Amino acid sequence: MKILHIISSGGMYGAEAVILNMSRTLNEGPHSSVLGVFSNSANPNLQLHESAAKEGIESHLILCKGQIDRTVIARIRELAVETGADVVHAHGYKADIYVYQALRAKNIPLVSTCHTWYDNDLLVSLYGALDRFVLRKYARVVAVSDEVKQRLLKAGVLEEKIHLVRNGIDLRPFYGASPSLREDPALGRALIVGLVGRLAKEKGVDVFLRAAVRVLMEVPGARFVVVGEGPERDGLVSLIEELGIRESVSMVGRRDDMPSVYASLDVMVSSSWKEGLPMAILEGMASRRPLVATAVGEVPGVVQDGVTGVLVPAGDVEAIAAGIVALLQDSALRERFGAAARRLVEEEFSAERMTDDYLRVYEEAVTSRGATK
Repeated sequence: MKILHIISSGGMYGAEAVILNMSRTLNEGPHSSVLGVFSNSANPNLQLHESAAKEGIESHLILCKGQIDRTVIARIRELAVETGADVVHAHGYKADIYVYQALRAKNIPLVSTCHTWYDNDLLVSLYGALDRFVLRKYARVVAVSDEVKQRLLKAGVLEEKIHLVRNGIDLRPFYGASPSLREDPALGRALIVGLVGRLAKEKGVDVFLRAAVRVLMEVPGARFVVVGEGPERDGLVSLIEELGIRESVSMVGRRDDMPSVYASLDVMVSSSWKEGLPMAILEGMASRRPLVATAVGEVPGVVQDGVTGVLVPAGDVEAIAAGIVALLQDSALRERFGAAARRLVEEEFSAERMTDDYLRVYEEAVTSRGATK
């Protein structure tokens, strides 16, 4: 079976990691995976395309000029034919809408993964509503969390079309990675607390920084690292100055050596207000990192309080700080949580398990070809 993944990428984040992990696994077996990545004129974000090319995964650019570009519809249609795709798998509202417009009259089953909708403003809310309307026409729709599934049901997507598939990762890169952040003299011997994610409001990076202030009162030598890019970067830099913690916080941007970044951390934090199941959490756990995480989305099923990490309420600065301090002050606890975290990911969140789940979805989609018309 050949799967064509279509995405308008915002950078190397959760959806992109899912695509790469699944593509590696599919291509190692009897199936194959091909990518179609939007090259948006205003903000190309070609990291996924470039990463795929480096790994020998076939990837094609889809040029897109502006918010609406009718040539994209023709290009997706051509790409589906050129690649001989048995299933076209869209990721994200833009891909969902364009793929439907391109292939609704074709006898190719459509699948979408709904990673989440953030609805931060009116325009994004409208796109999300249109996306959920279009998804009614898809053969199968994958939700990454029960919250996403409930929103799909509320939008009128038939329950028999919806599958809940948990994210999974390729564990191999996270074994034995060297701690690259430790090469910085300012970080070399310090206890390092890290947050990995897109710099957007829903990730609660400001909450993480406010917690850092409280942690430094108890562990003054700790250092904090924020990994990622996004629209909130300038505001977060200003907040660091306002909080007076510039000497203790590093904003390192996007990194291409993430296994080595995780290996550098003593504690990892997820302070999100809203999530599905973040790939960063799974990758950190595969790297034996103990976590302090907010209890949102599917996170409580992975970060098990007192077993693989510390769960706290979203937005609770004091609780996040207390969890970080407890872990920084107890190396044995960090080791115990980290070991349990890796075991859980190995047993339940491998790329192989995720790919098997998706293959069952694809097989159902092929069986119900008429559902896209």
